[in-house]
Amino acid sequence: MEDPTTTSDFERGRVEVKNTTCYMCACRCGVRVTLRDGEVRHIQGNPDHPLNHGVICAKGSSGIMKQVSPARLLKPLKRKAHAERGEAQFEEITWEEAFDTLTERLTKLRAEDPAKFALFTGRDQMQALTGLFAKQFGTPNYAAHGGFCSVNMAAGMIYTIGGSFWEFGGPDLDRAKVFVIFGTAEDHHSNPMKAALGKFKSRGGRVISINPIRTGYSAIADQWIPIRPGTDGAMILALIHELIKLGLYDREFLIQYSNAAELVIQSPDNDDHGLFMKSGKEAPDSCFDPQDRMWWDLEKNQPVPSRSEGVAPKLLGEYRLDDDTVVKPSFQLLKERVEDFTPEWAERITGVPAEVIRKLAHEMGVTARDHKIELPISWTDAWGKEHSSITGNPVAFHAMRGLAAHSNGFQTIRALSILMSILGTIDRPGGFRHRSPFPRPVPPCPKPPKSPADVAPNTPLEGLPLGWPASPEDLFVDEEGEAVRLDKGFSWEYPLSAHGLMHNAITNAWRGDPHKIDTLLLFMANMAWNSSMNTTEVRDMLKDKDENGDYKIPFLVVADAFASEMVAFADLVLPDTTYLERYDAMSMLDRPISEFDGPVDSVRIPVLPPKGQCKPFQEVLIEMGTRLGLPAFVNDKGQRKYRDYPDFIVNFETAPGSGVGFLAGWRGKNGEKMMRGEPNRNQWEMYKQHGCVFHQELPRAYQYMRNWNRGYLNWANHHGMIRYAEPISIHIYSEVLQQFRLAAQGKRPGRRPPERLRKRVETYFDPLPFYYEPLESQLLDTNKYPYHALTMRPMAMYHSWDSQNAWLRQIHTYNYMYVNPRVARECHFEDGDWIRVESQWGKIECMARLTEAVEPNTIWTWNAIGKASGAWGLSPDANESRQGFLLNHLISEELPAHDAGDHISNSDPVTGQAAWFDVRVNITRIAPPDSKLKSAPQFRPMGILPGMIAIKDKLRGYFAGGKKAIGVTTPKEK
Repeated sequence: MEDPTTTSDFERGRVEVKNTTCYMCACRCGVRVTLRDGEVRHIQGNPDHPLNHGVICAKGSSGIMKQVSPARLLKPLKRKAHAERGEAQFEEITWEEAFDTLTERLTKLRAEDPAKFALFTGRDQMQALTGLFAKQFGTPNYAAHGGFCSVNMAAGMIYTIGGSFWEFGGPDLDRAKVFVIFGTAEDHHSNPMKAALGKFKSRGGRVISINPIRTGYSAIADQWIPIRPGTDGAMILALIHELIKLGLYDREFLIQYSNAAELVIQSPDNDDHGLFMKSGKEAPDSCFDPQDRMWWDLEKNQPVPSRSEGVAPKLLGEYRLDDDTVVKPSFQLLKERVEDFTPEWAERITGVPAEVIRKLAHEMGVTARDHKIELPISWTDAWGKEHSSITGNPVAFHAMRGLAAHSNGFQTIRALSILMSILGTIDRPGGFRHRSPFPRPVPPCPKPPKSPADVAPNTPLEGLPLGWPASPEDLFVDEEGEAVRLDKGFSWEYPLSAHGLMHNAITNAWRGDPHKIDTLLLFMANMAWNSSMNTTEVRDMLKDKDENGDYKIPFLVVADAFASEMVAFADLVLPDTTYLERYDAMSMLDRPISEFDGPVDSVRIPVLPPKGQCKPFQEVLIEMGTRLGLPAFVNDKGQRKYRDYPDFIVNFETAPGSGVGFLAGWRGKNGEKMMRGEPNRNQWEMYKQHGCVFHQELPRAYQYMRNWNRGYLNWANHHGMIRYAEPISIHIYSEVLQQFRLAAQGKRPGRRPPERLRKRVETYFDPLPFYYEPLESQLLDTNKYPYHALTMRPMAMYHSWDSQNAWLRQIHTYNYMYVNPRVARECHFEDGDWIRVESQWGKIECMARLTEAVEPNTIWTWNAIGKASGAWGLSPDANESRQGFLLNHLISEELPAHDAGDHISNSDPVTGQAAWFDVRVNITRIAPPDSKLKSAPQFRPMGILPGMIAIKDKLRGYFAGGKKAIGVTTPKEK
């Protein structure tokens, strides 16, 4: 859009430019907003921002249209007295009435049973605050979006190397020579990744993409390797097989910085089978990964304490102790594990030719071995040894939801982490590098509650709502070993569910399993549409009633900035602000935007006042925490502690006097301290003066090898990032997983899983990675459903939030199902035909487009472009609802009944990660619908909500004419 401003406009004060942090998507780029007469006229990238350096995409520049979106919610609403959920019939109320309603209801619940309140949030940027509110209220029923996004990525890597891709770490493309991408959508890390890839390729770097779909980053790859969805683990294990077979692994790195050389007891009949042999050295109680293991000394031919000076340990072999106990280095166990995982074996599973796998393994191994990087940086390791330089093996990787969103994703990502480790690429130049506040201990220290007794009336929760179990004793189960949380997180069903299972919350609440709830508060979570698996039935559950005529989920609160499909089902609607209208913090306590060279956090400072009666959800939580008298929000006298959210961000400390708060920059009374210091009342102003960003560059000696870097570990410990300044070893072999397996086998004291889950835990808690077919495929006839179905976010849109943006709609107005021509021939249809796509859970009808840029057994579409009729302020006959469609109708959040139970989540059995990408389908050509082109299923149109920005007369006339529906579906048949 042309910006008709002049120099005189600036001189007269009509135009001003403000910096803030964008939140169009999870990338969180810095933006510079031009206002004219108080209205947004132009949005551009902030060239001084360390994340995007001025680069901005269509999502960011189109933020203008978010401000004037007809979907904006502008007033608090409550459902009309005699209206039914889903009809979107509301009346305006004041904020005072909304707060009084919530205060009365939540006060009663907290006094009776805090677990009857559940708080689940979507892709918000303040999980430290929402989690704090849940803990202070006393409810364990809290989770954020991670469980249905990429918890497998976080958990699989953090339980292996202490860090993960995304905010926590990433590829060093400034120094890499080969870059391998697994399962990454074209918008992931968006602007920074695109800029880095441009530089990487311009200096001769080679990009290899392993993905069923060739779009986005895969489209510019030097080599695209199409792979069948859910089989990446088999390919990675075959790569490890080849690297070990060829000797192309970094032996010295593995010995010193992983547990590869540490001896594992091999006594299948004994209780210590699969545990590390201990040295007898006393380890501090505080140490989660004690340095009390043993190596096998090559010269003395006997076990010695690990990392003994001058010892050359064995990585391979089998050894017998004086008492006849057999021990093996964990690397030997890895070698044995992958012995049969040949490229030919992987080819049968993945569809990737064996020769391609061999060549890729050879390219990785030779590049890592023969193209080493050496930087003249002196550093001291955790054991006191001085090093004159830092070396690196320039093979970098990146992966995301394509690997994570499968029920075998945890072990796949464990395998990827081990592949990266045996190549010697962890936190070294040209490989994977951590971002503060990572690395963390393996596993990190925070733990969830441990028993029902940890939930008590009018008492903060004992433990954290989300955490990182290290053993069965850290699970949140009752005396029978059954789940306590509403989503069954941290139970024997999904023990390492670090982000919770938000995708199961509504179904479990509707069923009252494991318990009934009273009030469900959803923030920015479109659970009635694209954030839900099995969407049609979830919509029915939200309005289902018991035998008394009461809703099975009694009270539903929805906080959002826009009239999403979820809003129609709310009893109470709280209108949130847009990212240009509120304060926010990309905090080191939460999800910062750190760089490889040091910690970075940023703030969002409003460039506009809230529109209408919108109120930031952060302010809502601060107000409710104060009204409810939650200890973190009131003083000893029960009086308000924080004036508002900005005041909370400035003055909150993790512990009294800790000096650690949400923002790391300009702390201390006068802003003279960084990372740690007293609250500074001028902190927001100082961020504003510095472009809304704080960036501290660490000494070069602290920037690499951070798992084992004494200087960095001491620094991180001092600034509250880690609890103990101890080395963070790479877990090639996971004793944490073995502890759970031993419990399932009845070979350890303490907690054991219920009988129905013992085989499940024993199978999937393998201390070494392995491949297994996704759980859903194991329980259906794959001959009847031969094709895989996937979704992907388009680069120009981010879920539902952007596909209602007037400018972005011109890029993607509706979606197609993309199909390989081979599949079209098999199913007898052509490009542009209408097809019915059916899974065992449901069916959709949509238009097909043929493309060679997809693996032949896979079909795919864009995510969340399809809308329910009338939602998001769009006309009921908008293209998004008439021609667009949603793949979620084909997916279920639960597996078919089987030995483990009747209601087991369709998720990874280790972490509870939603298995979005496991669905299998068949395809049938159908006759095209009428001339209006109507996809299926269709739903009753959502009406105009009170207080929304005026919408086209066409929409008003549609409802004024008495039309009730443009096609009504019935519940799916089971």
